[in-house]
Amino acid sequence: MDDEEGYALERDRMVDEQLRGRDITDRRVLAAMRQVPRHRFVRPVDLHLAYADCPLPIGRGQTISQPYIVALMTQLLEPDPEDTLLEIGTGSGYQAAILAELVGRVISVERIPELAAEARRRLAGLGVTSVEVQEGDGTQGCPDRAPFAGILVTAGAPRVPEALSQQLAEGGRLVLPVGSRDSQMLERWTRHGEDLQRERIAPVAFVPLIGRQGWSEAAATGEGWRLGP
Repeated sequence: MDDEEGYALERDRMVDEQLRGRDITDRRVLAAMRQVPRHRFVRPVDLHLAYADCPLPIGRGQTISQPYIVALMTQLLEPDPEDTLLEIGTGSGYQAAILAELVGRVISVERIPELAAEARRRLAGLGVTSVEVQEGDGTQGCPDRAPFAGILVTAGAPRVPEALSQQLAEGGRLVLPVGSRDSQMLERWTRHGEDLQRERIAPVAFVPLIGRQGWSEAAATGEGWRLGP
């Protein structure tokens, strides 16, 4: 058995035990999680943990989320094949690769240039062509490509960024963690006309969402608690 076959078996076990064994029921999401090679998105030192039930550091103070959380947030978006989605916080590119298995186009915004460049190279190496990685302040979204059928935020926000709620299409869903710097509640907001309906899903812990409508750099590093300007 070569390494790729071994990783495929680990992926199958991850899906069967960590996802199907919980509350991930969307067949398309399960298929995407079974297809995308998570080991291609982790550091070499962490390859033995690539399919473990935990988040992993990817450098520069960021992480790749626990597989279950990736699947849960994706399922909450209820993506359709023709959708264009917005992801805030590209990180390693793993979540974007999962979304790319399910929809027509993914716009992903990353504030750290080095991570954005690495994610582009990684996705290109895997033949993923439907993800566009942009550099910038994710709390501002991507207004020139709005509205979006779904928006997924992979960092903890002190509140829902107004820019993101405004870029949500009718019937669209915004999935994000909201709370303090160290702990949040995963929420789903759905647009109905001028109203946004909130659902509280589960307690989570993400790295801080830094930007004009998120945490400031000082707050994110524990040097202060003011929000972004």
